Amino acid sequence: MVKPTLIAPKESQIFKRREHLPLRENSLWQIEAGAVRTYTLTEDGTVIALGFWGLGDTVGQPLALIQPYEAECLTDVRVRAIQSRECGHLNQVLLSHLHQTQILLRLRSGQIHHRFWQLFDWLADQFGHESEQGQLIKLRLTHQDFADTLGTTRVTVTRLLGQFEREGRIGWVGQQLLLIRDS
Repeated sequence: MVKPTLIAPKESQIFKRREHLPLRENSLWQIEAGAVRTYTLTEDGTVIALGFWGLGDTVGQPLALIQPYEAECLTDVRVRAIQSRECGHLNQVLLSHLHQTQILLRLRSGQIHHRFWQLFDWLADQFGHESEQGQLIKLRLTHQDFADTLGTTRVTVTRLLGQFEREGRIGWVGQQLLLIRDS
């Protein structure tokens, strides 16, 4: 993947699903459309999700002391580069990153089916929309994305998603997850 060498401040840039945002030491990305996942990697290559970000959120290297730090587009994304010093609400952005990282790290321990439902609830709060059948999560995550977030295997995620679907607790609208409302 070729990363752009120039970031034009104030101009929006488009990145495709699964592309990585180029990260700079003094520059942030403000999300104007789409969703981004920030993560780090352990020495053995295990992905640890640090956050899921959407419209109006800000991501970038200055917000993380951890290395490596990556920002992957989960959808097609439109972002605008801003300098760290231009971020007037930097304290709120930092608190948001801290809170979200803590929530996601907590999801990596405990019984897996409970963790999965905590993740579903959190995703519904962040990216969900009410529908007649329940809560539609308008963020397309792969089984591997779920596994990376929960600290489990893709096989376990596939098994549990199938179980939840058979139990009538989840469904799919296209490729979007539906948390089915109790009758």
